[in-house]
Amino acid sequence: MSPVLVASDLDRTLIYSAAALALTMPDARAPRLLCVEVHESRPLSYLTETAAGLLVELGDRAVFVPTTTRTRKQYQRINLPGPAPSYAICANGGHLLVDGVSDPDWHSAVLARLAEECAPLAEVRDHLAATADPLWVRKHRVAEDLFAYLVVERELLPEEWVKELAVWAENRGWTVSLQGRKIYAVPKPLTKSAAVREVSRRTGASLTLAAGDSLLDADLLLAADLGWRPGHGELAEADWTAPGISALPERGVAAGERILREFLKAARQA
Repeated sequence: MSPVLVASDLDRTLIYSAAALALTMPDARAPRLLCVEVHESRPLSYLTETAAGLLVELGDRAVFVPTTTRTRKQYQRINLPGPAPSYAICANGGHLLVDGVSDPDWHSAVLARLAEECAPLAEVRDHLAATADPLWVRKHRVAEDLFAYLVVERELLPEEWVKELAVWAENRGWTVSLQGRKIYAVPKPLTKSAAVREVSRRTGASLTLAAGDSLLDADLLLAADLGWRPGHGELAEADWTAPGISALPERGVAAGERILREFLKAARQA
């Protein structure tokens, strides 16, 4: 039988920082949590223990493909339950990992497309440096020499500046995404969906399932046969939906657990 492919965003979709857990229930009813990421000796990301069990079962039933905007180094800090995925997508599609190693042919093809279709990264970096106010910017970062992002003080961030940046980027073939305390500027041709289609081709998948919470996940959801988005994040704030996409009411770590239940249900039915 052809396998089911499950391509899921990670941060604020399956795994959550302490600040994003949204534990709104009474303390005595809070779920038990499993830490899946440690950075500089500090616990960083979690899912529920129930979600951990669901993820292990999902790995037995489907080809599970972590699909993230994280760099390879950031992704490799994560220790998900179950066997290591054969495929993973990092840097928003810029790197396709096969058994943990970036496929050089895929990466070369991505670089060629970016050079042909959008403004260079240096131009975007210079614009961010010239227009972002040090009053609310904490860090300027470049990821894998593919895209840029800022770490900001969200409460001080002017909404108008974000809107103006989005228009400026649009005219140069880039897109802007605001996720928590990070503002991403990403080339439009750099997509999770393109990498997922390549994994689907290689595995011969008969059904593709996906989940994500941000603007950068919209193309991933649209490329899947069935998709889910949580009740938080950019897509929820925009009330974004499309045929085959389910908008879940759950927020925070409870949404991650619900998404895994939906993945398993669909995989069993397939």
